[in-house]
Amino acid sequence: MSLGQIIRKKREELKLTLDEVSNKTGFSKPYLSTIETDKVKNPPSDQLLSKLERTLKFERGLLLHIAHMERMPSDVRHKYESAQAEKEKWRRLVKKLLDKKASVKRLGSLLAKNGLDTEQDMPVLAAGRLVPVINKVAAGYPTDFNDMDYPVGVADDYVRCPDLHDPNAFAVRVVGDSMEPKYREGDIVIFSPAADVQSGDDCFVRFATPHETTFKRAFFEPDDKIRLQPRNEKHSPTTVDGKRINGLYRAIIKYERL
Repeated sequence: MSLGQIIRKKREELKLTLDEVSNKTGFSKPYLSTIETDKVKNPPSDQLLSKLERTLKFERGLLLHIAHMERMPSDVRHKYESAQAEKEKWRRLVKKLLDKKASVKRLGSLLAKNGLDTEQDMPVLAAGRLVPVINKVAAGYPTDFNDMDYPVGVADDYVRCPDLHDPNAFAVRVVGDSMEPKYREGDIVIFSPAADVQSGDDCFVRFATPHETTFKRAFFEPDDKIRLQPRNEKHSPTTVDGKRINGLYRAIIKYERL
């Protein structure tokens, strides 16, 4: 969501009208409307954003942070977000080590002194995020998908998703022709673990045994069976025991080459 969409959604959740927000902030209703509909030519001032944070009960500084990120040049923003993603990867890795060896108090103390708080969460809201692309076409689908509690992590490549806010979202490049014509080799598909999966959805599938992954349509059959159906009629479907699958993530966005 854009900054304006985030503001509008919050206002509607609080059941406030634009007139009420206008009276509380001191800014005109038409101007507030142009912000919510992303028609404003210049970014809202910090003064207005601070008033909106108080009026709409946002976390202090959240709208200011989102607005400042949107104003940032794309190349600088990419470097900043990549650094943040890298920092989050190491925080999660260290936290995992601490959870396994809770007696290592000295390590936890050292991290705290250096400002690496393993309990710190990433912002819940952001005007889009960088989603890691976890495979390369030449290498096929990732076989190490369980490493570091995927699907959360950092990759060599990223794709920006302005309207996606699932912190666990990940992307893969399509390999092969089994999902043609809807998905062609080289297309990038975004998957969200937070999205509900219905029978017939296009899903990234992770197997527990043997350790492998694939991209297919998933149909729920009787007796806890799952039919993995390619979209390409030249490829045959396979039916597997649901117990073999320990991850089923629905496709939500596709980037294709034109």
